[in-house]
Amino acid sequence: MPVTNAQSGTRVDEVAEGIYRISTPVPPTVIPGGFSFNQYLVVDDEPLLFHTGPRRMFPLVREAIASVLPVERLRHLAFSHFESDECGAVNDLLAAAPAAAPVCGRINAMINADAWDRPPRALSDGETLSLGRHRVTWRDTPHLPHGWECGYLHEETTRTLLCGDLFTQGGEGGAPLTREDVLGPSEALRARLDYFSHGRDAGALLERLAGHAPRTLACMHGSAWEGDGAALLRELAVALAR
Repeated sequence: MPVTNAQSGTRVDEVAEGIYRISTPVPPTVIPGGFSFNQYLVVDDEPLLFHTGPRRMFPLVREAIASVLPVERLRHLAFSHFESDECGAVNDLLAAAPAAAPVCGRINAMINADAWDRPPRALSDGETLSLGRHRVTWRDTPHLPHGWECGYLHEETTRTLLCGDLFTQGGEGGAPLTREDVLGPSEALRARLDYFSHGRDAGALLERLAGHAPRTLACMHGSAWEGDGAALLRELAVALAR
């Protein structure tokens, strides 16, 4: 560690206590401007992976997980909404981890359960899952930024918000963890390719997430961020309301 595959540049970095960012860069020759795909591994009695990455990245993600803990120890494969980079490798990981199960919100489980080789554990809004030392709470966020079934997990012990596509940054990944501006780069990307559904409840949903007072924002694309997460979420709400 931190680089687990020299050819792809996949790396693993601890961004909060017991929470590891797995990041694979994609060069500008593949995606204009470059991009990155991140997964977050919560190491505990019942390890949890948030996002699986696209299926084609499964060998890289498996290799990265194995640098931290045996893949077969995974118990929870969680994701925000139904999209390739969120849950494309679920069935591959289920085959590698016999005790694991998908974890998602109730709407996702209702409309997509047949996609996975084992039944998902469906979490209700506000439901908490204990992993051991860590506790994750599910928050429904329909259409934020997109997807009726969208939601996020907040890890209470470290106050880490596993915030999926919020604050998506372009480029090949940046620093694993930063205090630098991520709202500006994410808004610049949104100006070019607006991936938000602009639902009427976006501001209220962001305020609910801000109420957790997160100090680490675990972004799916780009750097994870640390600081006053509540203030940054409220700044995003203002930007979306313009």
